[in-house]
Amino acid sequence: MSQQISLPAKLINGGVAGIVGVTCVFPIDLAKTRLQNQRQGHQVYKSMVDCLIKTVRSEGYFGMYRGAAVNLTLVTPEKAIKLAANDFFRCKLSRDGRGLTVFKEMVAGCAAGMCQVVITTPMEMLKIQLQDAGRLAAQQRKPGIIPATRLATTNTVLSRSYNVVPNTPRAISATQIARELVHTQGIQGLYKGLGATLLRDVPFSMVYFPLFANLNKLGKPSPDEAAPFYWSFISGCVAGSTAAVAVNPCDVIKTRLQSLSKGANEETYSGIIDCFSKIMNREGPSAFMKGAGCRALVIAPLFGIVQVMYFLGVGEFIMSQSPLKLISD
Repeated sequence: MSQQISLPAKLINGGVAGIVGVTCVFPIDLAKTRLQNQRQGHQVYKSMVDCLIKTVRSEGYFGMYRGAAVNLTLVTPEKAIKLAANDFFRCKLSRDGRGLTVFKEMVAGCAAGMCQVVITTPMEMLKIQLQDAGRLAAQQRKPGIIPATRLATTNTVLSRSYNVVPNTPRAISATQIARELVHTQGIQGLYKGLGATLLRDVPFSMVYFPLFANLNKLGKPSPDEAAPFYWSFISGCVAGSTAAVAVNPCDVIKTRLQSLSKGANEETYSGIIDCFSKIMNREGPSAFMKGAGCRALVIAPLFGIVQVMYFLGVGEFIMSQSPLKLISD
């Protein structure tokens, strides 16, 4: 019976953990997106704290949660696919219940990262448009940076997310953006930046899962016992933040490619190589680490919570109380 309810339980664990984690750290993720999209000479925010303070002042408290709805909606299948796929491939790569080598851990993580982008890419695409709209509006209002008449946008619907002439924001939903993208570009419009998302998420999973597995082993009282929940949390935080910082350059490229609206003098990119070369030439190597601290602060508790939920067996408990249990009896 445990085998039959194993996959649904893992999906529940990943989904619940994703929702809890995103709710806690989403404002920091918003600051990360806005800091990454800033260009030299056109900075609106000096730091993560400065970004959050200015966001609350200009957009209100809930301005920090712009784009959170789409994230909360899609983070359940995204995290569930990531965790369940990693377990599936680990199981396939293991022999007679033996532990995996680091290489096989990386292969399983790589496969899991490739699976999750089906959900991650459109989720990030929609979230970034909503998160970055406030930066463009703030950039427009700041004297001496960009005249209001020169604020450029590249998408009709996105240009309505904030009024261009007045200073008062006018909200637009992720559903409206998705409909416009599908109408004008087809389903591939939602998958803009797919290559960059793979470039970020595959290496992330290749670093995260083996690192977490080996750190978690250190906390096990014996090989046959599970590590305490607090050790799983710490291991998830350390592995998550390490992997997040390691792939931050890829995250900067992904964010730039997926941002459809541009301020004046903000260049557009034709692809990953073009984006990399323009950032390197115009902003220098340090630009690839923009938002790295924010990203570490987002990923660390998020994956710590994921692992605690996973190892406490929240999903298994829910499934054991569910009428679905009768199906396997």
